Amino acid sequence: MSSPLSRLKGWMTRRPSTSAHGTGRRWVKPAVIVVVLVVLATWGVAFYWSRTPDAFNVVAAAGKDTPKDFDPTSVTGYTTAATLANVVQTLLDKPGGYLSNDVLPPSVLMDDMPNWEYGVIIQVRDLAQSMRNDLSRSRSQSKEDPDLAIAEPQFNFPNNSWMFPASENEYRKGIKAVHRYMRRLADPNDQSTQFYARADNLSAWLGLVNKRLGGLSQRLTASVGQYRVNTDLAGDASATQATSGSDEVYSQTPWLEIDDVFYQARGATWALIEFMRAVEIDFHDVLKNKNALVSLRQVIRELEQTQRPLYSPIVLNGNGFGFFANHSLTMASYIARANAALIDLQQLLNQG
Repeated sequence: MSSPLSRLKGWMTRRPSTSAHGTGRRWVKPAVIVVVLVVLATWGVAFYWSRTPDAFNVVAAAGKDTPKDFDPTSVTGYTTAATLANVVQTLLDKPGGYLSNDVLPPSVLMDDMPNWEYGVIIQVRDLAQSMRNDLSRSRSQSKEDPDLAIAEPQFNFPNNSWMFPASENEYRKGIKAVHRYMRRLADPNDQSTQFYARADNLSAWLGLVNKRLGGLSQRLTASVGQYRVNTDLAGDASATQATSGSDEVYSQTPWLEIDDVFYQARGATWALIEFMRAVEIDFHDVLKNKNALVSLRQVIRELEQTQRPLYSPIVLNGNGFGFFANHSLTMASYIARANAALIDLQQLLNQG
Protein backbone atom coordinates (compact mmCIF):
# COMPACT_ATOMS: atom_id res chain seq x y z
CA MET A 1 0.00 0.00 0.00
CA SER A 2 1.49 3.28 -1.11
CA SER A 3 1.86 6.14 1.27
CA PRO A 4 0.11 9.50 0.77
CA LEU A 5 3.46 11.08 -0.02
CA SER A 6 4.20 8.62 -2.82
CA ARG A 7 0.72 9.06 -4.28
CA LEU A 8 1.18 12.85 -4.30
CA LYS A 9 4.53 12.50 -6.02
CA GLY A 10 3.04 10.21 -8.65
CA TRP A 11 0.21 12.63 -9.34
CA MET A 12 2.63 15.54 -9.78
CA THR A 13 4.87 13.64 -12.22
CA ARG A 14 2.04 12.10 -14.27
CA ARG A 15 1.81 13.31 -17.93
CA PRO A 16 -1.33 15.30 -18.65
CA SER A 17 -4.02 13.75 -20.75
CA THR A 18 -3.85 14.64 -24.45
CA SER A 19 -7.57 14.26 -25.06
CA ALA A 20 -8.35 17.98 -24.78
CA HIS A 21 -5.31 18.89 -26.85
CA GLY A 22 -6.27 16.38 -29.51
CA THR A 23 -9.84 17.65 -29.60
CA GLY A 24 -8.58 21.19 -30.19
CA ARG A 25 -6.35 20.12 -33.05
CA ARG A 26 -9.21 18.27 -34.73
CA TRP A 27 -11.02 21.60 -35.25
CA VAL A 28 -8.09 23.33 -36.96
CA LYS A 29 -8.37 21.63 -40.33
CA PRO A 30 -12.16 22.07 -40.71
CA ALA A 31 -11.84 25.71 -39.66
CA VAL A 32 -9.16 26.34 -42.30
CA ILE A 33 -11.31 24.64 -44.93
CA VAL A 34 -14.32 26.78 -43.99
CA VAL A 35 -12.25 29.97 -44.19
CA VAL A 36 -10.85 29.00 -47.59
CA LEU A 37 -14.34 28.17 -48.90
CA VAL A 38 -15.73 31.48 -47.63
CA VAL A 39 -12.90 33.40 -49.28
CA LEU A 40 -13.37 31.54 -52.58
CA ALA A 41 -17.14 32.03 -52.48
CA THR A 42 -16.71 35.75 -51.75
CA TRP A 43 -14.23 36.07 -54.60
CA GLY A 44 -16.57 34.22 -56.95
CA VAL A 45 -19.51 36.47 -56.07
CA ALA A 46 -17.34 39.57 -56.46
CA PHE A 47 -16.11 38.34 -59.85
CA TYR A 48 -19.66 37.70 -61.04
CA TRP A 49 -20.88 41.07 -59.80
CA SER A 50 -17.97 42.80 -61.56
CA ARG A 51 -19.20 41.78 -65.00
CA THR A 52 -20.51 44.80 -66.87
CA PRO A 53 -23.87 44.53 -68.65
CA ASP A 54 -24.00 43.87 -72.36
CA ALA A 55 -25.24 46.49 -74.79
CA PHE A 56 -28.93 46.36 -75.64
CA ASN A 57 -30.98 47.16 -78.74
CA VAL A 58 -32.42 50.59 -78.03
CA VAL A 59 -35.43 50.17 -80.35
CA ALA A 60 -36.36 46.73 -79.01
CA ALA A 61 -35.92 47.92 -75.42
CA ALA A 62 -38.06 50.99 -76.10
CA GLY A 63 -40.93 48.86 -77.37
CA LYS A 64 -40.83 46.05 -74.83
CA ASP A 65 -43.67 47.39 -72.64
CA THR A 66 -45.80 48.87 -75.42
CA PRO A 67 -48.69 47.46 -77.47
CA LYS A 68 -47.63 45.19 -80.34
CA ASP A 69 -48.81 47.64 -82.98
CA PHE A 70 -46.84 50.55 -81.50
CA ASP A 71 -43.64 51.57 -83.25
CA PRO A 72 -41.39 53.54 -80.85
CA THR A 73 -39.52 55.07 -83.78
CA SER A 74 -42.73 56.71 -85.00
CA VAL A 75 -42.77 59.12 -82.04
CA THR A 76 -39.94 61.63 -82.03
CA GLY A 77 -37.99 61.44 -78.79
CA TYR A 78 -39.59 58.24 -77.50
CA THR A 79 -36.51 56.10 -78.13
CA THR A 80 -34.19 58.58 -76.42
CA ALA A 81 -36.42 58.85 -73.35
CA ALA A 82 -36.85 55.07 -73.21
CA THR A 83 -33.09 54.56 -73.50
CA LEU A 84 -32.51 56.96 -70.61
CA ALA A 85 -34.90 54.92 -68.45
CA ASN A 86 -33.50 51.57 -69.64
CA VAL A 87 -29.91 52.56 -68.91
CA VAL A 88 -30.82 53.43 -65.33
CA GLN A 89 -32.91 50.25 -65.06
CA THR A 90 -29.94 48.19 -66.24
CA LEU A 91 -27.74 49.98 -63.71
CA LEU A 92 -30.05 48.91 -60.89
CA ASP A 93 -30.90 45.38 -62.05
CA LYS A 94 -27.54 44.09 -63.31
CA PRO A 95 -25.87 41.15 -61.47
CA GLY A 96 -25.46 42.16 -57.86
CA GLY A 97 -27.75 45.15 -58.30
CA TYR A 98 -26.57 48.64 -57.50
CA LEU A 99 -23.31 48.41 -55.52
CA SER A 100 -22.14 51.99 -54.98
CA ASN A 101 -23.95 52.36 -51.66
CA ASP A 102 -23.47 48.85 -50.24
CA VAL A 103 -21.94 48.54 -46.78
CA LEU A 104 -21.48 44.75 -46.58
CA PRO A 105 -18.99 42.40 -48.25
CA PRO A 106 -18.21 41.56 -50.91
CA SER A 107 -19.46 44.75 -52.57
CA VAL A 108 -18.01 47.04 -49.88
CA LEU A 109 -14.59 45.62 -50.82
CA MET A 110 -15.12 46.28 -54.55
CA ASP A 111 -14.30 49.61 -56.18
CA ASP A 112 -14.22 48.89 -59.93
CA MET A 113 -17.95 48.36 -60.36
CA PRO A 114 -19.00 51.33 -58.18
CA ASN A 115 -16.76 53.54 -60.33
CA TRP A 116 -18.32 52.05 -63.46
CA GLU A 117 -21.74 52.86 -62.03
CA TYR A 118 -20.65 56.43 -61.28
CA GLY A 119 -19.55 56.90 -64.88
CA VAL A 120 -22.97 55.73 -66.07
CA ILE A 121 -24.92 57.94 -63.68
CA ILE A 122 -22.96 61.04 -64.72
CA GLN A 123 -24.05 60.54 -68.33
CA VAL A 124 -27.61 59.87 -67.19
CA ARG A 125 -27.62 63.17 -65.30
CA ASP A 126 -26.32 65.10 -68.31
CA LEU A 127 -28.95 63.67 -70.66
CA ALA A 128 -31.73 64.20 -68.09
CA GLN A 129 -30.63 67.81 -67.70
CA SER A 130 -30.59 68.33 -71.46
CA MET A 131 -34.04 66.76 -71.84
CA ARG A 132 -35.47 68.97 -69.12
CA ASN A 133 -33.87 72.23 -70.27
CA ASP A 134 -33.59 71.85 -74.05
CA LEU A 135 -35.04 68.80 -75.75
CA SER A 136 -38.54 69.08 -74.28
CA ARG A 137 -38.83 72.88 -74.59
CA SER A 138 -39.39 74.86 -77.76
CA ARG A 139 -37.61 77.98 -76.56
CA SER A 140 -36.01 79.32 -73.38
CA GLN A 141 -39.27 81.00 -72.30
CA SER A 142 -41.39 77.87 -72.64
CA LYS A 143 -42.68 75.84 -69.71
CA GLU A 144 -40.65 72.84 -68.58
CA ASP A 145 -42.15 69.36 -68.58
CA PRO A 146 -43.45 68.46 -65.10
CA ASP A 147 -42.23 64.86 -65.10
CA LEU A 148 -38.78 65.69 -66.45
CA ALA A 149 -38.57 68.35 -63.76
CA ILE A 150 -38.98 65.47 -61.27
CA ALA A 151 -36.71 62.99 -63.04
CA GLU A 152 -33.67 65.24 -63.33
CA PRO A 153 -33.21 65.94 -59.59
CA GLN A 154 -33.99 62.29 -58.77
CA PHE A 155 -31.07 61.17 -60.95
CA ASN A 156 -28.90 63.80 -59.27
CA PHE A 157 -29.48 62.23 -55.87
CA PRO A 158 -26.15 61.19 -54.20
CA ASN A 159 -24.99 57.88 -55.58
CA ASN A 160 -23.75 56.41 -52.28
CA SER A 161 -26.71 56.80 -49.93
CA TRP A 162 -27.35 53.45 -48.25
CA MET A 163 -30.75 54.20 -46.73
CA PHE A 164 -33.06 56.96 -45.48
CA PRO A 165 -33.43 57.09 -48.47
CA ALA A 166 -31.46 54.63 -50.56
CA SER A 167 -30.03 55.80 -53.86
CA GLU A 168 -31.80 52.99 -55.74
CA ASN A 169 -35.21 54.13 -54.51
CA GLU A 170 -34.60 57.70 -55.67
CA TYR A 171 -33.38 56.56 -59.07
CA ARG A 172 -36.44 54.35 -59.51
CA LYS A 173 -38.62 57.38 -58.86
CA GLY A 174 -36.76 59.08 -61.68
CA ILE A 175 -37.43 56.12 -63.97
CA LYS A 176 -41.15 56.29 -63.17
CA ALA A 177 -41.18 60.00 -63.98
CA VAL A 178 -39.53 59.33 -67.35
CA HIS A 179 -42.09 56.60 -68.06
CA ARG A 180 -44.92 59.05 -67.37
CA TYR A 181 -43.32 61.50 -69.80
CA MET A 182 -43.06 58.72 -72.40
CA ARG A 183 -46.74 57.82 -72.07
CA ARG A 184 -47.78 61.43 -72.57
CA LEU A 185 -45.32 61.79 -75.44
CA ALA A 186 -46.89 58.83 -77.24
CA ASP A 187 -50.42 60.16 -76.73
CA PRO A 188 -51.49 61.90 -79.98
CA ASN A 189 -54.14 63.86 -78.07
CA ASP A 190 -51.58 65.41 -75.72
CA GLN A 191 -50.17 68.42 -77.55
CA SER A 192 -48.43 69.87 -74.49
CA THR A 193 -45.84 67.08 -74.19
CA GLN A 194 -43.08 67.44 -76.77
CA PHE A 195 -39.58 66.41 -77.76
CA TYR A 196 -37.94 68.81 -80.18
CA ALA A 197 -35.39 67.10 -82.42
CA ARG A 198 -33.55 70.21 -83.55
CA ALA A 199 -29.90 70.65 -84.45
CA ASP A 200 -29.31 73.26 -81.74
CA ASN A 201 -30.83 71.03 -79.05
CA LEU A 202 -28.65 68.10 -80.06
CA SER A 203 -25.58 70.33 -80.22
CA ALA A 204 -26.24 71.58 -76.68
CA TRP A 205 -26.22 68.03 -75.30
CA LEU A 206 -23.16 67.12 -77.35
CA GLY A 207 -21.41 70.09 -75.76
CA LEU A 208 -21.88 68.47 -72.35
CA VAL A 209 -20.63 65.15 -73.69
CA ASN A 210 -17.59 66.87 -75.21
CA LYS A 211 -16.55 68.28 -71.83
CA ARG A 212 -17.08 64.97 -70.05
CA LEU A 213 -15.01 63.06 -72.59
CA GLY A 214 -12.31 65.71 -72.57
CA GLY A 215 -12.04 65.54 -68.78
CA LEU A 216 -11.89 61.74 -68.77
CA SER A 217 -9.24 61.72 -71.50
CA GLN A 218 -7.12 64.18 -69.52
CA ARG A 219 -7.37 62.18 -66.30
CA LEU A 220 -6.58 58.93 -68.09
CA THR A 221 -3.55 60.43 -69.82
CA ALA A 222 -2.29 61.76 -66.48
CA SER A 223 -1.85 58.18 -65.24
CA VAL A 224 1.86 58.51 -66.05
CA GLY A 225 2.16 62.16 -65.04
CA GLN A 226 2.83 64.94 -67.52
CA TYR A 227 3.62 68.61 -67.84
CA ARG A 228 1.20 70.54 -70.02
CA VAL A 229 1.14 74.13 -71.18
CA ASN A 230 -1.41 76.20 -69.28
CA THR A 231 -4.04 77.11 -71.88
CA ASP A 232 -6.75 78.14 -69.43
CA LEU A 233 -6.98 81.71 -70.80
CA ALA A 234 -5.94 81.04 -74.37
CA GLY A 235 -7.92 82.75 -77.14
CA ASP A 236 -9.05 85.80 -75.16
CA ALA A 237 -6.53 88.55 -74.48
CA SER A 238 -8.77 90.22 -71.89
CA ALA A 239 -9.64 87.05 -69.98
CA THR A 240 -8.76 86.80 -66.29
CA GLN A 241 -9.00 84.17 -63.57
CA ALA A 242 -9.42 84.21 -59.81
CA THR A 243 -5.83 83.23 -58.96
CA SER A 244 -2.69 83.38 -61.07
CA GLY A 245 -1.30 80.18 -62.55
CA SER A 246 2.07 79.03 -63.82
CA ASP A 247 2.88 78.68 -67.51
CA GLU A 248 3.21 74.92 -67.12
CA VAL A 249 0.96 72.62 -65.09
CA TYR A 250 1.94 69.17 -63.86
CA SER A 251 -0.92 66.72 -63.65
CA GLN A 252 -0.85 63.14 -62.43
CA THR A 253 -3.66 60.85 -61.35
CA PRO A 254 -2.83 59.33 -57.93
CA TRP A 255 -1.66 55.75 -58.21
CA LEU A 256 -4.53 54.38 -56.12
CA GLU A 257 -7.10 56.16 -58.34
CA ILE A 258 -5.86 54.98 -61.73
CA ASP A 259 -8.20 51.98 -61.93
CA ASP A 260 -11.04 54.13 -60.55
CA VAL A 261 -10.73 56.59 -63.44
CA PHE A 262 -10.41 53.73 -65.93
CA TYR A 263 -13.67 52.08 -64.86
CA GLN A 264 -15.47 55.39 -64.58
CA ALA A 265 -14.52 56.07 -68.20
CA ARG A 266 -15.66 52.59 -69.18
CA GLY A 267 -19.07 53.14 -67.58
CA ALA A 268 -19.49 56.60 -69.09
CA THR A 269 -18.71 55.36 -72.60
CA TRP A 270 -21.03 52.35 -72.19
CA ALA A 271 -23.94 54.68 -71.42
CA LEU A 272 -22.96 57.07 -74.22
CA ILE A 273 -23.05 54.30 -76.81
CA GLU A 274 -26.67 53.58 -75.93
CA PHE A 275 -27.61 57.27 -75.92
CA MET A 276 -25.91 57.90 -79.26
CA ARG A 277 -27.76 54.99 -80.84
CA ALA A 278 -31.04 56.41 -79.58
CA VAL A 279 -30.11 59.86 -80.91
CA GLU A 280 -29.47 58.34 -84.32
CA ILE A 281 -33.10 57.18 -84.35
CA ASP A 282 -34.79 60.35 -83.08
CA PHE A 283 -32.55 62.87 -84.88
CA HIS A 284 -32.27 60.89 -88.11
CA ASP A 285 -33.80 63.53 -90.35
CA VAL A 286 -31.78 66.35 -88.79
CA LEU A 287 -28.54 64.41 -89.08
CA LYS A 288 -29.31 63.42 -92.65
CA ASN A 289 -30.12 67.00 -93.60
CA LYS A 290 -26.80 68.15 -92.07
CA ASN A 291 -24.96 65.27 -93.76
CA ALA A 292 -23.86 64.23 -90.26
CA LEU A 293 -25.10 60.65 -89.98
CA VAL A 294 -21.70 59.26 -90.87
CA SER A 295 -20.05 61.49 -88.26
CA LEU A 296 -22.39 60.23 -85.54
CA ARG A 297 -21.75 56.63 -86.54
CA GLN A 298 -18.03 57.27 -86.37
CA VAL A 299 -18.43 58.57 -82.81
CA ILE A 300 -20.30 55.37 -81.91
CA ARG A 301 -17.64 53.25 -83.60
CA GLU A 302 -14.86 54.88 -81.59
CA LEU A 303 -16.81 54.56 -78.34
CA GLU A 304 -17.40 50.86 -79.00
CA GLN A 305 -13.63 50.31 -78.86
CA THR A 306 -13.65 51.34 -75.20
CA GLN A 307 -15.76 48.29 -74.37
CA ARG A 308 -13.30 45.72 -75.66
CA PRO A 309 -12.56 42.93 -73.14
CA LEU A 310 -9.88 43.60 -70.54
CA TYR A 311 -7.81 40.42 -70.36
CA SER A 312 -5.60 41.59 -67.52
CA PRO A 313 -6.84 40.94 -63.94
CA ILE A 314 -5.73 44.46 -63.00
CA VAL A 315 -5.46 47.83 -64.74
CA LEU A 316 -1.79 48.09 -65.66
CA ASN A 317 0.03 51.40 -65.54
CA GLY A 318 3.17 50.82 -67.60
CA ASN A 319 4.99 53.66 -69.30
CA GLY A 320 3.76 54.86 -72.67
CA PHE A 321 6.55 53.05 -74.51
CA GLY A 322 7.52 50.70 -71.69
CA PHE A 323 7.58 46.92 -71.41
CA PHE A 324 4.16 46.67 -69.75
CA ALA A 325 0.87 47.95 -71.13
CA ASN A 326 -0.81 51.11 -69.94
CA HIS A 327 -4.55 50.51 -70.12
CA SER A 328 -5.36 54.10 -69.15
CA LEU A 329 -3.45 55.49 -72.15
CA THR A 330 -5.22 53.02 -74.45
CA MET A 331 -8.60 54.07 -73.11
CA ALA A 332 -7.62 57.74 -73.40
CA SER A 333 -6.71 57.19 -77.06
CA TYR A 334 -10.14 55.74 -77.90
CA ILE A 335 -11.94 58.50 -76.00
CA ALA A 336 -9.84 61.23 -77.63
CA ARG A 337 -10.65 59.83 -81.08
CA ALA A 338 -14.36 59.73 -80.20
CA ASN A 339 -14.17 63.29 -78.91
CA ALA A 340 -12.48 64.51 -82.09
CA ALA A 341 -15.27 62.95 -84.16
CA LEU A 342 -17.79 64.53 -81.78
CA ILE A 343 -16.33 68.00 -82.39
CA ASP A 344 -16.66 67.47 -86.13
CA LEU A 345 -20.27 66.41 -85.60
CA GLN A 346 -21.00 69.57 -83.61
CA GLN A 347 -19.53 71.73 -86.35
CA LEU A 348 -21.80 70.11 -88.91
CA LEU A 349 -24.84 70.65 -86.71
CA ASN A 350 -23.97 74.31 -86.13
CA GLN A 351 -23.66 75.05 -89.82
CA GLY A 352 -26.65 76.76 -91.41
